[in-house]
Amino acid sequence: MNEQNFYLTIGQPSSEEFKERGSRFIAYAYPIGSTDDFKKNLQALKKEHPKAVHHCFAYRLGIDGNNFRTSDDGEPSGSAGKPILNQIDSKQFTNVLVIVVRYFGGTLLGVPGLINAYKTATALALQTIPAIQKPIEINYELHFDYTKMNEVMMIVKQSNCTVINQETQLFCLLRIGIPKARLEEVLYKFKELVTVEITKIP
Repeated sequence: MNEQNFYLTIGQPSSEEFKERGSRFIAYAYPIGSTDDFKKNLQALKKEHPKAVHHCFAYRLGIDGNNFRTSDDGEPSGSAGKPILNQIDSKQFTNVLVIVVRYFGGTLLGVPGLINAYKTATALALQTIPAIQKPIEINYELHFDYTKMNEVMMIVKQSNCTVINQETQLFCLLRIGIPKARLEEVLYKFKELVTVEITKIP
C-alpha cells in the first residue's frame, strides 16, 4: 500500500486530565477539517472553562505539512504549544486539534515542568482514541446537466468520493474530493460522460 494515498487522524474527540503540583492540565483532542472548526472548538472550551488561566493549543491540517499553528496563550514561549504539536506529529496525525486547559495550582512548574505537563496531557488524550486512516483526496468541481445526475452520483458513491457541496438547478455544480489512489480511474469515468465538465480546485 502506498502510504502517500492515506493520512492518519482521529475519528472522535477525547479528553484526559494530568495533574502536576496542584495544577490541572485538561487536554481536549478534536478531529477538525478547517480553521473554522478550530475556532469553534476553542470558543466553546473558553465558555466551558472561563476560570482557566491558559487555553494553549496546537493543530495540524492538510497533508503538505505547512498548515499548523501553536499557541502558548501566556505561558513561557515554547513551553505549551510546541510540546502539544510534537505529540500530534509523533503520532503522524493531521486534521487534529489539541487544546490544553490549565488551572493554576499555586506552584510554579518552570519551563521543563510545563513542557512535560503539556506533553503528557496531550499524549494521554491522543492515546485513548484509535487512529483512523483516511484517503487523501483531491478536490474537483463538476458541471453537468441535471439529466446526468444519477450517472454522476453513481460514480461518486462507487469510488468513495466525498461530496463537499452541491448546487442543483437546471445545471448542477458538484464539488467532490476524489481519493488520490483512485484518481485516474475516477477522472476516466467522468470523462466518458461526455457532457460532464470537470476541473481541479486549486
